Amino acid sequence: MKKVLYLFAMASFLAITSCGGANETEVSEENQEATEVGQGQSGVNDDTSNPNIVQVAAGSKDHTTLVTAVQEAGLVDALSNAGPFTVFAPTNAAFDKLPTGTVEGLLKPDKKGDLENILGYHTYVGVLKTEYMQDGQAFDMVYGGKVTITKKGDKTFVNGSEIVASILTSNGIIHVIGDVLLPK
Repeated sequence: MKKVLYLFAMASFLAITSCGGANETEVSEENQEATEVGQGQSGVNDDTSNPNIVQVAAGSKDHTTLVTAVQEAGLVDALSNAGPFTVFAPTNAAFDKLPTGTVEGLLKPDKKGDLENILGYHTYVGVLKTEYMQDGQAFDMVYGGKVTITKKGDKTFVNGSEIVASILTSNGIIHVIGDVLLPK
């Protein structure tokens, strides 16, 4: 009887360790592959966690211009990190309100710094939920400048642009707005 129990225990141990070893090897190979191609946090494959800010925005048909701008500015990895971040996310229609050629001009390589500043003016380090925002509050944004919150009844505005939706993500919150915020 002791031999049977011993053999069962050994077989169980081998089965458990061999299964765990396969998973660890797969994860290591995936992460090594991401490192080898020079990818950062955005290159990590994770199908079980809640999506981060970049993943949520990339899944929105109303934020394709914003996602393109984040990619061109090289901020995908930064906004994929742990955060937490608050992003005031202009819709495609918001970018369409800008003078003709503005977006195209900002997407040129020589305007990367300007694009980073504008996108940084839409990003706050920390989570700002609308229910905790107060009329007249001002917040320092990532790339300088402050945004001001206005409350009118149950509506919340940032620099005069209404927050029309708020989406919690794994690394912060996205507030959908109808205007592009421009630093002064």
